[in-house]
Amino acid sequence: MATPSNEFLHKLEQRRDGIRATGEAMLMEIRSQGRETLTEGESIRLQQMQADLRGLNEHIAEYRGELERSVIPAHLARLSLNQQTTSRTKMNNHADARDLVYRRGDHNRSWCRDLIRLSLNLDSDGESRARLTSHAQQVIDHPAFMEHRDLSRVDGSGGYAVPPAWLMNQYIELARPGRAFANLVQRQPLPGGTDSINIPKVLTGTSTAIQTADNTPVTDVDLTDTYINAPVRTISGQQGVAIQLLDQSPIAFDDLVFRDLIADYASQLDKQCLYGSGTNGQVLGVNNTPNIGTIAVSTVDIQGVYSAIANAIQLVHTTRFQPPEVVVMHPRRWGWFLALLDNQQRPLFLPDANRPYNAAGILEDVASQQVVGSIQGLPVVTDPNIATTSGAGTEDIVYVLRASDVVLWESGIRARVLPETKAQNLTVLLQLFGYLAFSAARYPQSIVEITGLTAPAW
Repeated sequence: MATPSNEFLHKLEQRRDGIRATGEAMLMEIRSQGRETLTEGESIRLQQMQADLRGLNEHIAEYRGELERSVIPAHLARLSLNQQTTSRTKMNNHADARDLVYRRGDHNRSWCRDLIRLSLNLDSDGESRARLTSHAQQVIDHPAFMEHRDLSRVDGSGGYAVPPAWLMNQYIELARPGRAFANLVQRQPLPGGTDSINIPKVLTGTSTAIQTADNTPVTDVDLTDTYINAPVRTISGQQGVAIQLLDQSPIAFDDLVFRDLIADYASQLDKQCLYGSGTNGQVLGVNNTPNIGTIAVSTVDIQGVYSAIANAIQLVHTTRFQPPEVVVMHPRRWGWFLALLDNQQRPLFLPDANRPYNAAGILEDVASQQVVGSIQGLPVVTDPNIATTSGAGTEDIVYVLRASDVVLWESGIRARVLPETKAQNLTVLLQLFGYLAFSAARYPQSIVEITGLTAPAW
């Protein structure tokens, strides 16, 4: 029996392709004539061609099986047996030979088309499966027929098929400090119809004394008065936004802009309460209020700072004659307190849950911009708006104060949307503003600044 060969298999396939092409041409001719039925002769010819195709398909499938079962695969017959000396160039030349199942320029056979037909159960005659099986065997038998196309997630090399997932509902907003100090003081609604608030104040008071004897003059001292003034100031901000951005964004972008404006408004208001200069449209903040108390630490260690806080507390007691209510400091200074250790390497500020004895302070909560602990019986509030560039340029100030003596008048925050301002550019102006007045001058002796606190070394 002759050894099966690819040449004979090709001849069988060409004969089958020729019969199929003849039948298709006949059907196209009938359709071009506008006919929907076949003549008797055409019907007989078509039936004969279908029978011939079925026979050829069976013959081709049987012959292909014999070819695959051959001891020496036909598609390797022309390859050199000494693979150690065969160059890759020669292998690639063989990969273009006619004995390959899939060849360059052969439009009648397509690996992708065969794979699709097999996957979708359209391979009724089994030809696609047979070709894929033969091709797989060729790749296994000799690496010269192996070809790779590696794709990655790099854009242009398959990466565009892996799009990024935009989590728009998790839009990351800008981190901004709040208004911790401003929330501590006495807050009142801003009166309408005015641009300045005046509060009368007793400057020097009356006097009493012991009457030296009956019918002798009684001490008579006239009081004097003055007033404090708190001008009404404005904090405002705006953002121009293209109408297209508002219309086409999948999120409420105007809401995001207003939230950011409000967050910065709160931070600016807090800084005004602390450091407002009283000029150029600013309120007069605590730091610039005349006659507030000031104590400089002797040394930047637990003894020096702890003593300065005790001194500040007694100063409020002895000048305001009322107790202070809170200690306010930068988070950096509170972190420094928490890092302090005694001579036995034990922390001086301990968690409240431990109910410590002989602690310099208590850590009540790992929080931000609120009560975080206590020192000398007073709650400690951290405020990141406290400057760390005071004094010599590296200092942060600790405030001991009776917060209820300090007053902040503020209006509600107002928002406006102005489409007309930049209508020629299809730009909408998102605007936010509010009014405030502030005074720490009612009882300046209620506030004591502790200075000289240089940057800690961690």
